[in-house]
Amino acid sequence: MKKHNPENERVKRKYFAFLKEAKRQSESSIDATAKALSRFEQHSKFRDFKAFHFQQAIAFKRHLAEQNGHRSNKKLSKSTLLSTLRQLKNFFQWLSMQQGYKSRVSYSDAEYFNLSDKETRIATAKRQQSAPTMEQIKHVLGAMSHNTDIERRNRALIAFTLLTGARDQAIASMKLKHVDLIVGCVNQDAREVQTKFSKTFTTYFFPVGEDIHKIVREWISYLRDEKLWGNDDPLFPATRIESGSSRRFEAVGLDRTHWSTTTPIRTIFRTAFTAAGLPYFNPHSFRNTLVRYGQQVCKTPEEFKAWSQNLGHEKVLTTFLSYGEVAYERQGEIIRDLAASQENAPTDADEIVKEVLQRLGLPVQYGQTKEVSAVR
Repeated sequence: MKKHNPENERVKRKYFAFLKEAKRQSESSIDATAKALSRFEQHSKFRDFKAFHFQQAIAFKRHLAEQNGHRSNKKLSKSTLLSTLRQLKNFFQWLSMQQGYKSRVSYSDAEYFNLSDKETRIATAKRQQSAPTMEQIKHVLGAMSHNTDIERRNRALIAFTLLTGARDQAIASMKLKHVDLIVGCVNQDAREVQTKFSKTFTTYFFPVGEDIHKIVREWISYLRDEKLWGNDDPLFPATRIESGSSRRFEAVGLDRTHWSTTTPIRTIFRTAFTAAGLPYFNPHSFRNTLVRYGQQVCKTPEEFKAWSQNLGHEKVLTTFLSYGEVAYERQGEIIRDLAASQENAPTDADEIVKEVLQRLGLPVQYGQTKEVSAVR
């Protein structure tokens, strides 16, 4: 059975280079495009891209809608369908302008990868982002053991994520020198820390409680004073794996190296939340928690602007649009409070009656129903 097409592989390699160098896309985005093209080729039995016709797009779109996800074993979500089909559409539109394909591939045929307006609205609908409460995070930290080096690191990792709101990629690449305990800040230097869009900025510790500060301080002091690690050593080192007495590989302590991926960080979060009897919340969800907390504690626009900058956002609008929706529970509380205030407030008619009675020199009182009446 045919498993690849040499001509397709050559042009795909050229397209991936275009995405990386011209469009400046990340490796993860390019991998997603490669996965979409692989799905399409498997469905078309690796037919040459030069033979592309809009009927193939229609057939693949129907095929994809019937597929189940590998993990969920449920139908692929509309958002997955949309992203996969958009990647294919972009590829074939680019292909239609390449030498050797211009006369074979029609630019307009790529439009057949579009979903319906209804499906697109479903796929792009903004949904409530899941985030743990401050109480849940502190419950998890309180339930975590911290006797061994690895347990100390794991507990400090979760506390540090709440204290700074740093992204997992940044945390995995941070060194001890990037944290200033005296000033109470983290210098996210893009020359060494893997920040989003390679931005350099300073994050001051969020006011999330002395207990959280203490966990982080004790961890850094432990590395510096007891382990005698220096400025260029990792803030959260990888786990050292060695062959144990059972002749199996075992975790034996800390390695003086950085994690190469963020997968171990997510595993630590999953294990900690599950052990505490709570659903899993990933590291990025802590940023949502901090935004919601900021909405409660910030009293002026200037305060919320500083809170936004502390998360690495240049514009406060980014914080509002990406993280700042009001949680459903809080939304209900606000609406109920507004309704209660309306019920207790005197109406315009009541105010008019009150003023008339006062001008006539008659005493005024409010009954249990808040209606104005003259004292007789």
